[in-house]
Amino acid sequence: MKKILFPTDFSEASINAFIYALKLADSIKGEIITLHVYDVPQVGYNNVPGVLNEIYDIVELGNFENYKDQIPFLRRIAEQNNMEHIKISNVLDNGNLISKTVKIVKDEDIDYVVMGTKGATSLKETFLGTATTKVMNATKAIVFAIPENCKYKQIKKILFLTKYNYEDIKVLKKVVEFATVFEAHIDCLHVKSPHQKDNDTFKEEWHKIAKDQDITLHTISNNDVEGIVLEFIDLNEIDMITMHVYHKNFLEKLFQVSLSKKLAFHVNIPILAIPE
Repeated sequence: MKKILFPTDFSEASINAFIYALKLADSIKGEIITLHVYDVPQVGYNNVPGVLNEIYDIVELGNFENYKDQIPFLRRIAEQNNMEHIKISNVLDNGNLISKTVKIVKDEDIDYVVMGTKGATSLKETFLGTATTKVMNATKAIVFAIPENCKYKQIKKILFLTKYNYEDIKVLKKVVEFATVFEAHIDCLHVKSPHQKDNDTFKEEWHKIAKDQDITLHTISNNDVEGIVLEFIDLNEIDMITMHVYHKNFLEKLFQVSLSKKLAFHVNIPILAIPE
């Protein structure tokens, strides 16, 4: 059975992402492991160990009580979406979210990590958020990032950003597996400079894969790479962006461009990041 790790802080962004985790689990016949990581505060009572232990006990008990209260809430969301049959287990731990997530991904052989992300509020902030970005870089699991304003809708069209190189062929095959589950169409898009030569080295193999699948290959010559991608998303009603992890910085830049254009386009769709 496929395993999905769902790190959550029970914010609105993470609860919204839980529906995507449920839908994914239902589609791939998988199970969900929820993870809530909290920090124990550092206080200056080094000379009073008894008091210090008592404070830690209270903090941990408080986190446990809060987590215990949230579990039925997650179960109700599953029931409301007719997903009560999905197996859900829960993990509560203290420490660092990134390291705990990476450890569970490795120990439990996790296939997907589904994370809610908070949107940027200024050009200096990145779209994916620090935690999600670090998880993408540190794990071998596929990371499914859900923006906080992204409401669930059926995935019918997937945009795969690519340079039509060899490394992306291997990633495309994973995207095809994902798209097949949802019966979704894949648009592969490479936006290149007008002076840049086409990458014909693996052209034949790309066309062979596209011929046998529901895939359309696009190449657009334009210097405004981010603007073209945003326009493509809007005009083609894209439901999800997929990328190789090394394209992460481009996605951050993409969202910053949308902000600089006064949110003329909204990148409020899920992002599927596939590792090396």
